Amino acid sequence: MSSLALAHTRYLLLEQVRVPIGLIAGALFPAISMVAFVVPFAGQDPRAATMATGSLMFFGAMSGALIGLSITVAQDREQPWSPYLRTLPAGPAAHFTGRILATLVTTVTSAVPVLVVGALFTEATFTAPQLLAGLGVLVAGTVPFMLLGLLIGYLTAAKGAIAVSQILFFPLAILGGLLLPPAILPDFIQVVSPFTPTRGVAELLWAVMAQTTPDPVALVSLAVWTVLAALAAGWAYRRDEGRRFS
Repeated sequence: MSSLALAHTRYLLLEQVRVPIGLIAGALFPAISMVAFVVPFAGQDPRAATMATGSLMFFGAMSGALIGLSITVAQDREQPWSPYLRTLPAGPAAHFTGRILATLVTTVTSAVPVLVVGALFTEATFTAPQLLAGLGVLVAGTVPFMLLGLLIGYLTAAKGAIAVSQILFFPLAILGGLLLPPAILPDFIQVVSPFTPTRGVAELLWAVMAQTTPDPVALVSLAVWTVLAALAAGWAYRRDEGRRFS
């Protein structure tokens, strides 16, 4: 990784810290949900509490990857700085890498309050290796959602990105079982759930943190979503570049 990419990462993180409302909201909302719904209703069940901890960790991470990245990319495109970077000899790669790394840092940070609530107020149980594996899944699991965020960011204006990303975010969270256990979801949602990318990531988190057996359909669907999102994001980037510089 180049020093230029690291410099962009540092700059983008400082930019977020100076206006921290997005970081605070992304970190606190899953923790508040944990306190309101998991602690009183599933806090005494070790397996249920552990699964809920993993789900809400990813809920916050997914918010930063999908909503946060789509909005920042769309805003970058509306500023003169981003097109200017594309004309420099170094190209946009360093800035793009910095944006991805900064997003990954914020996604991991958003998991900390949920872990604190789970450790202090529930019977959630996981070992240090299981937690590290869960964080690894968390980081890897944000990839398809960052790709979707890039797709939205390169196709829409900033105001449009806010609306589109939120319209996608909450249905995917609900259908994927992040807010309610899949077993208590309505029958038609249980049928659709394994085909969403959120369910695939949740299955992996539950497997490494709560020792459940992942649904193979959900894992295959996650892989398909990731490939399709990568192709779509690449197409959106080339389309945006062609429209601006052709």
